[in-house]
Amino acid sequence: MPFPSFRLNNDRDIPGLGIGCWMGYVGKGEDPEVIKMVVNALKVGYRHIDTAFNYGNERAVGTAIREAGIPREAIFVTTKLTSEDHGRVSEALQKSLDNLGLSYVDLFLMHWPQALTDNGNAIKPNEKPTFVDTWRDMEKLLSTGKARSIGVSNFSLKNLEILLRDATVAPAVNQVELHPLLPQLPLLSFCTARGIRLTAYTPLGKYKPVLIEHPSLQGIIESRRNDGGPITPAQVLLSWCASKGIVVVPKCRNLERMKENMKYVSLTPAEISALDEIHKAPVMHRSVCGFHTKVRDDATGELTGGCFGWTYEELGWDMKEGGVIW
Repeated sequence: MPFPSFRLNNDRDIPGLGIGCWMGYVGKGEDPEVIKMVVNALKVGYRHIDTAFNYGNERAVGTAIREAGIPREAIFVTTKLTSEDHGRVSEALQKSLDNLGLSYVDLFLMHWPQALTDNGNAIKPNEKPTFVDTWRDMEKLLSTGKARSIGVSNFSLKNLEILLRDATVAPAVNQVELHPLLPQLPLLSFCTARGIRLTAYTPLGKYKPVLIEHPSLQGIIESRRNDGGPITPAQVLLSWCASKGIVVVPKCRNLERMKENMKYVSLTPAEISALDEIHKAPVMHRSVCGFHTKVRDDATGELTGGCFGWTYEELGWDMKEGGVIW
């Protein structure tokens, strides 16, 4: 069964499966490997590309789109506003369009709620530009035709509530880390009720053994093998997201795995529930990403922290009930 597409709150469709272009290293974003990956993805049938200015590979993505020969209107292209450009939104989008060699993107996301100065220092939530200020500037892009849809990334329920109080246009998408170790279920409920589509990055949990070898996931794979042929952990995890209406953008360099990932598996309610429960076991609820800052309170011994200059409290990430485990 092919992967579904989903309708956004502005009546545009977004392919439910995309190719994620964060390559996991700095300074080599325009590597020919990016071009090869995106060309291969487009040629085997992917129609959604997820990149960002600070991935450093928008030029490579644009080259791949031209080399693949797929009509532009058939491809959904997402890129993101870097935190250093919160005060110059229109100029930042034009920079990305110039890099990509495109006249428009299908989706432009505020990559993080926090703005950074040009030297990388975080601007605090009550200092300008706030993410509400930045969002107002992003709303103006819609009238230019250079961004068909706008959205956010790494926004918590708390910060979405703040944003929506002043927004004229609700975000079409909120892209967040999401997998069975960090299923974001309250955030999903909040966004679904308000017509905001979640996109999952790292939907395969970076293939951490604690997830891939988990008995609940392996049990689904084994039962499906007995019932009608082998399926992969990736197919189960990506389909678990899609069953909830969540878009997925896994990175994948291998051509055969790209093809495998395109197969949607219709999971039963019991199988979905089993995956939902994984994070509830002791020390299982966790992020698998490496952007966290660790801080241990000397008085209490409690492990806390934040990301890119904002604390978890400022980000709206409640880490007291499992939270991030390193």
